[in-house]
Amino acid sequence: MRVGTFLLAAQFPGQGHSEALHRAVRSAEVAEESGLDSVWLAEHHFVPYGVCPSAITLAALLLGRTSRIRVGTAVSVLSTAHPVALGEQTALLHITSGGRFTLGVGRGGPWVDLEVFGTGLEAYERDFPESLDVLLRWLRGASVAAHGERHRFREVPVVPRPDELIDGTAAPETVLACTSPKSVRLAAARGLPMLLGMHCGDEDKAEMVSLWRREALAAGHTPDEVARIAAGHVSAGVAQIADHTADASETLLKSVPGWLKHGLDAHVTVDGRQRAMRDPFAYTELLCRIHPVGTPRVAADRLAATAERTGIRRFALMVEGSGQVAGVEENVRRLGSEVLPLLV
Repeated sequence: MRVGTFLLAAQFPGQGHSEALHRAVRSAEVAEESGLDSVWLAEHHFVPYGVCPSAITLAALLLGRTSRIRVGTAVSVLSTAHPVALGEQTALLHITSGGRFTLGVGRGGPWVDLEVFGTGLEAYERDFPESLDVLLRWLRGASVAAHGERHRFREVPVVPRPDELIDGTAAPETVLACTSPKSVRLAAARGLPMLLGMHCGDEDKAEMVSLWRREALAAGHTPDEVARIAAGHVSAGVAQIADHTADASETLLKSVPGWLKHGLDAHVTVDGRQRAMRDPFAYTELLCRIHPVGTPRVAADRLAATAERTGIRRFALMVEGSGQVAGVEENVRRLGSEVLPLLV
């Protein structure tokens, strides 16, 4: 089982941007010190839900500050980026880190970001599969041309080539954030493992994994390929470790609802459509019930149960729930020193 942290650089009420970013960087360093497998970085624009606007940039910093741990994006939003630019950045990090970088990509939302970056609503609603295909061809080929509705350019060489890593490692690991049957089918057809969100419980994730497997086989992937790719699925969740389960839940219930309301209310849609936001307190209660929130034994049992029910054995756990640097650091250390040994 591979357990990592999921960092949003969340700005809790009363905090500044620099405090949130410092906490995220320090948490990643502690994750490596504590023996965790990976660090996953979120990307958001113009909202305090998360103040990291470029997950791949922060990944570059953390890869330079660490030597062992994998660093991934969860996710880089392809709807506001050019796939070739993202592919070049991915290849650069893949090679210079010795293969420790994972690119997580997603469609994002219908936010004002699409207006600010000039990509438009079509990049979100229509053109994501085309952009994904250009990106994947860039990561897997020697030269790329595009003749689609959104991307049109002559054939150009891929520089640097991701497959020229000195130790012979293949193309960079790429995962796709999946929130609907449509995105699950897209991941399956393209042979990509899924990143499943922390809002989903085990039953929903198991259904998505089952759908992915059926669609991957239908797309022509062999059973061996399907098993190999499926081993890369990632389950996002929340982790809060305490001596008593009630104390872990109380920590999150005191801080997370304020952050959620503060952050989610700030989202603005590009076309004025109304978006229903979850009740922050009820959502936090849900997270406490379905994720590794509690004593080390409870946390380990919940992770093991999710692995058993879904088949997913990689985890990206949001550890920033207390909102405080010292509290988050302690949470990460306990995850490594007290929960991981129980999963062996």
